[in-house]
Amino acid sequence: MARILITGSTEGIGHAAASSLLHDGHDVVVHARNDDRAQALRDLVARGASPVLGDLADLDQVRRLGDQAARLGPFDAVIHNAGVIDGAALLPVNVVAPYLLTAAVPAARLIYLSSSMHRGGEADIAGADWAGASKTLSYSDSKLLVTVLMAAVARRRTDLISSAVDPGWVPTRMGGPSASDDLALGHVTQAWLATTHDPSALVSGRYWHHQRVQTPHPAVHDEAFQDELLAALAEYTGVTLAPVRSQRGVRP
Repeated sequence: MARILITGSTEGIGHAAASSLLHDGHDVVVHARNDDRAQALRDLVARGASPVLGDLADLDQVRRLGDQAARLGPFDAVIHNAGVIDGAALLPVNVVAPYLLTAAVPAARLIYLSSSMHRGGEADIAGADWAGASKTLSYSDSKLLVTVLMAAVARRRTDLISSAVDPGWVPTRMGGPSASDDLALGHVTQAWLATTHDPSALVSGRYWHHQRVQTPHPAVHDEAFQDELLAALAEYTGVTLAPVRSQRGVRP
């Protein structure tokens, strides 16, 4: 049995991943933005999931969420599922929150939700408003950055397995009703990466779509850009992503 944290678990592919992992007998921690949104977790909690709360657009709440989750860990995997598709919260939710939670929550495997749209992103963080007071970058940019974060973590933290997943364009509230991919497949790769012992999934730094390795945007494996992103996030948050450290009790 694995212990897995999933951010953004109230609906869509995050909820589906939690449901699937609970069905398979795993110990799942689910996340909602606030008490009102936590009502959507009732079915998962009734099946044994543990809830944590925190608004990922609010830096202080992300810090508290990290503390909540760390007390429930260490984790075999964290699925950084939560995301927004537009607005000023793009960078805080899609990039800053995964960075802070990566630093705060011990885990053997990290799975970051990317998108095929990351290939349309620009590898340029000059002028990025990490606090989200205004919208400065696009959704594609934010998904490129979280995919770069995945690769940076894989390079810096060789004690864990870091992966990114394109779940497909699925008809969730975020994807919209015209999305052409199969919703039933949207969570499968993340759940698999969190628990499998398949050797291909135990290689850090890979970008996946439907359980197959894909080639990401060239900037993803640009070490200079990785370091630039990590430095910018460290400066904004005051938290430096630590290099390899002992993680007793966590198994890859």
